[in-house]
Amino acid sequence: MKPNIIYILFDDLGYGDVGALNEKSAFQTPAFDRIAGEGVSFTDAHATSAVCTPSRYSIITGRYNWRSRLKSSVLGGFSEPLIEEHTKTVAQMLRQCGYRTHLVGKWHLGLGLPKGEGFVEEAEFGDSYPVDYTKAIAHGPTSVGFDTFFGIAASLDMPPYAYIKDDHFTAVPNTVTKGEGMGFWREGVTAPDFVHEEVLDTLTDRAVRIIEEEHEEPFFLLLSLTGPHTPILPKTEFHGTSNTNAYGDFVLHCDSGVARVLAALKERGIEEETLVIMTSDNGCSPAADFAALKRAGHNPSYIFRGMKSDIYEGGHRIPLLMRWPAMIKGGVRCTQLVGLVDLYATLADLLCYPLADDEAPDSVSMLPLMRQPNGPAVRSSLIHQSLDGSLSLRRSRWKLEMCPGSGGWSFPRPKSKEEEGLPPVQLYNLETDIGETNNVAHVHATVVDSMRAELTQIVRLGRSTPGPALSNDGIAIWESVAWLDD
Repeated sequence: MKPNIIYILFDDLGYGDVGALNEKSAFQTPAFDRIAGEGVSFTDAHATSAVCTPSRYSIITGRYNWRSRLKSSVLGGFSEPLIEEHTKTVAQMLRQCGYRTHLVGKWHLGLGLPKGEGFVEEAEFGDSYPVDYTKAIAHGPTSVGFDTFFGIAASLDMPPYAYIKDDHFTAVPNTVTKGEGMGFWREGVTAPDFVHEEVLDTLTDRAVRIIEEEHEEPFFLLLSLTGPHTPILPKTEFHGTSNTNAYGDFVLHCDSGVARVLAALKERGIEEETLVIMTSDNGCSPAADFAALKRAGHNPSYIFRGMKSDIYEGGHRIPLLMRWPAMIKGGVRCTQLVGLVDLYATLADLLCYPLADDEAPDSVSMLPLMRQPNGPAVRSSLIHQSLDGSLSLRRSRWKLEMCPGSGGWSFPRPKSKEEEGLPPVQLYNLETDIGETNNVAHVHATVVDSMRAELTQIVRLGRSTPGPALSNDGIAIWESVAWLDD
């Protein structure tokens, strides 16, 4: 029997924000912990990027994000579509396998908005004009395999602030709003039916309704929630409940949404045959106020260095929990290396779907680990990327970082005075130095050379799985980089 599949993707939820993964957490997360207690927790799981657009691209396509035209940073709410016409998606694959496919929440992979003459996308993800909000949207989720879509164009702090149902806005923006402090969102056009404080629950409501009403099983639901990313807006009932700050309270608000999803599955009587996957697109953002959280005894990055945007573990090591009572034993941890890019191949393997040569070229099946979490590794290596486009390669205990600093917002920042004079690459032994404090590249030159050669080959082959060579899209920014010229 084909299981229903619910993939809950949080925005900027840190590894340390899941109580079951952080014994020193200042608060507990009952719903997150329930999934961990009744399923498997992957403790060495990673997004392919430390920021959201590229991370989401890899989840949906099974392809490393830096193979797309986007080589660094993220898209905005008015950006053009990122997923190429030649690139297949996990939603398309599942439809071929007989699934109804739904996306609820944040998209952030670009849309073909009905733009008027003279349109220019503003810098820093600002409001952009003109857009005809009454016309159909092209090249959105429903054009890449999703039967239905209800959500928003990008992050909740990026305009336009309006809901989209399938390929139309539900209302025409008629005001301009902005948020301040931890409740920050950029000034932008806002629709009359759009209230930032209500978005997280509105999306959860829609997901619960799909679970209650979807009778054409099996179904796939990608629930792409907007929290705990900015604006950090916990409901009043959660204020003060984390004993930390508004961010901690917002994490508990997010946890309550998962509880509602699990309750809906039980009420419908389908929890036994439903695979629930819960994860985050990257590490926690500095908007959470790490200093305040530390004073309260909480670290969203757990024991890892860095945060969202960074090449360091705190940027891309994320919680990954799976619950499927019919297959997965409860309360088990898997310490093997896996990535969010592996969703595609995992579901294809589960459904006995043969991948084409150009399909999900960087995705590896995790199905053996779902069945035997303590079994042998399914991956020999995995590539990560920071905000500025720097790459790193993880292989066994070694992690090679092709930049002198963080590649993101943490110290030492790219092109900063503090980064000047640092070695051009970093090598860490995560088995003995999980905090990435001691760069040993200078004493392990053979390891550096071997890993650099592997990284170069993966970039140039257009794939990291067996098969014919493929092409990368866009301008290959690495062609002028020294480690590709050797």
